[in-house]
Amino acid sequence: MTVRIILAAGGTGGHLFPAEALAHALVARGAEPVLVTDPRTAGFSGPVSGLTVHRLPLQPMRGGVVGRIRGGFGLCAGTLAARGLLRRLAPDAVVGFGGYPSVPAVFAARNLGRPILLHEQNAVLGKANRMLAARATRIATSFPRLRLLDPALAGRVVETGNPVRPAIAEVGRRPYAPPAADGPVEILVMGGSQGARIFATLLPDALALLPDGLRARLRLTQQARPDDVAAVRETYARAGIPATVERFFDDVPQRLARAHLVVSRAGASTVAEIAAAGRPALLVPYPHAADDHQTNNARHLADAGAAWLVPEAGTDAARLAAVLGEVLADPATLAAAAARALALGRPDAGDRLADAVLELVAAAQPMGRAA
Repeated sequence: MTVRIILAAGGTGGHLFPAEALAHALVARGAEPVLVTDPRTAGFSGPVSGLTVHRLPLQPMRGGVVGRIRGGFGLCAGTLAARGLLRRLAPDAVVGFGGYPSVPAVFAARNLGRPILLHEQNAVLGKANRMLAARATRIATSFPRLRLLDPALAGRVVETGNPVRPAIAEVGRRPYAPPAADGPVEILVMGGSQGARIFATLLPDALALLPDGLRARLRLTQQARPDDVAAVRETYARAGIPATVERFFDDVPQRLARAHLVVSRAGASTVAEIAAAGRPALLVPYPHAADDHQTNNARHLADAGAAWLVPEAGTDAARLAAVLGEVLADPATLAAAAARALALGRPDAGDRLADAVLELVAAAQPMGRAA
């Protein structure tokens, strides 16, 4: 009988990309992954061949008291829907990737006695996973150290890394080539799924301050918020910097392969992809991220010499220009950072996570799907 695995993930790239990578690895092993998520993924048809997607009736708990009450009712409705869904699908295990949409599926799995594996993408255990950790059979981590985990649960931890999409892992198999003397310098700017305002306002001004010779060599690819796209394009045009600025790129692996430097926030998936691809990065963590998890993510690369961490607070265009000028002027430094990033990468994280999931299933086999 085919092993069926529920993947419960929130409707943002940080949760969906690792779930997608795990789905690929499970399909390759003959298992049947099923994605359970929320309505934010309405445009997500399932990039994995044959992947079934179920969306629970959920709303985020935000927007003040009324929003939290509405979200609480949605969570109750989602839990009931998840329990009915899991009874019908009879999965062999449930994998939770964090975010509020994973909570109902994990609750339902616990009620039905199914094995549960939680995957934490960040270096700090997220709020949803903290709530669910005591119910988990295993907790898979992306980093060697995980903050805010109850020490009593340390025996359940397995370090797998954060799964990346196969196309990203493929980038890391190509040698990094630093920019040639007087040759073009390719910079890829990513701000997460919603872009980042600081890269729309501060970064163009910083790049405009670089020495004329270096500035003339720049080639920019930048993700920006819809409201910022036109203004960012105009700023780069005034500075004489060739730039492709869009709200979204569907060919990120190809652009990452060409990049000499990545400038980005420090979300978990972004950090994992930078490392797996073996590309040097300048990271500006989002300062309001829960428990400052982006700074902790960025330090994993920066402490190893694979990236440069620039806190947003206190950073102006002149300071950012100074850091960029020093980094971009030294191809040997870029190449060394790329090699260190690649050494930290876990291109096999999807396989390692799939192994951990299927080991849970094997251990619980006497229960059978009819349990």
